[in-house]
Amino acid sequence: MIGRLSGILLEKNPPQLLLDVHGIGYEVDVPMSTFYNLPANGDKVTLLTHFVVREDGQFLFGFASEAERFAFRQLIKISGVGARMALAVLSGLSVNDLAQAIARQEVGRLIKVPGIGKKTAERLLLELKGKLADALPSTAIDLPDSQHDILNALLALGYNDREAAAAMKQLPAGASTSDGIRQALKQLSKV
Repeated sequence: MIGRLSGILLEKNPPQLLLDVHGIGYEVDVPMSTFYNLPANGDKVTLLTHFVVREDGQFLFGFASEAERFAFRQLIKISGVGARMALAVLSGLSVNDLAQAIARQEVGRLIKVPGIGKKTAERLLLELKGKLADALPSTAIDLPDSQHDILNALLALGYNDREAAAAMKQLPAGASTSDGIRQALKQLSKV
């Protein structure tokens, strides 16, 4: 099993990378969350990996953090969820967002991921309940109710998880729901 690769980043073609490890070029598929945080071509990079052998080929998947790899491994254990769908989930939601969606049983956040329908989202919520929370710090899941309401309002208005999270970081601690939504919308309108 290949558990980690460290080498020079040669090419980036989303979602695939070409990584030179001592003269051997490894093609590695990564979620977009990892892809966006990669250094420039020619720089050194280290990825945690998951190696899959199927009758139609051998595939290597890379991750920037242990939490991403753990979430990927939990996702592919679910019947009907393959490696490509697991990558899509991790590309559409951060591990923290996925853990929050599972903890709160939010089908709506999962069906925003391309390729995830309502039945698949419900199956993911059922199968992953309690499994991702252990891998993450408790603060990643436990938002105060007002912040949870603000986040849901921003998502309902069509902002993606990344935009909503960035706006929420700008909010003062203890902001009420209505004030928080108003201030977050002001922040988002400046962008």
